[in-house]
Amino acid sequence: MKKIIVPGICLRAFEPQDAEQFTATVLESVPTVGRWMSWCHAGFTIEATHEWFDVCNRGRAEGTAYEFGIFSEDGRELLGACGLNLISKMHNYCNLGYWIRQSRQGQGIATRVARILAEAGFKQLGFNRIEIVVAEGNELSMQVARKLGALHECTARNRLMVGGLPAAASIYSLVPQEWPALPYQIIIES
Repeated sequence: MKKIIVPGICLRAFEPQDAEQFTATVLESVPTVGRWMSWCHAGFTIEATHEWFDVCNRGRAEGTAYEFGIFSEDGRELLGACGLNLISKMHNYCNLGYWIRQSRQGQGIATRVARILAEAGFKQLGFNRIEIVVAEGNELSMQVARKLGALHECTARNRLMVGGLPAAASIYSLVPQEWPALPYQIIIES
């Protein structure tokens, strides 16, 4: 999967020409995203962006991760990023992650994107389970998981590293048997 298109949103693999916009988006988002994701910091560089794009391309080629930029429908404005990653082929599940640039937070984008990714994960990739792992205290991401209908299974101690320190995280799960069909069609390009 390289691109997913639905009305109003385009999820697509990062391209080299996205590097400057991605770097600027990360730097804009340090006050909010950086609180929960250690890679998002004031020293983030375009070199770090290129390294991340390389990681994304390798993961897609190996089938171990499907990372996407979240763009406006026309593919121009970068709204954030999301992905299906930490894929366990043995147990047929993955993690679903997302972040939205600071200037576009609070507009329902994360919930919409998470719903699209879960749909693709179940219908296109055939996962038996999708997890959303959220650091304790990250209420906005927990709200997204709850809006999706994800089941809160537990709070895992020392599950994530936040600010260089181990942090507890809520583990939410989605399973295909309980997944409602989307009210619109998604178009997936490989």
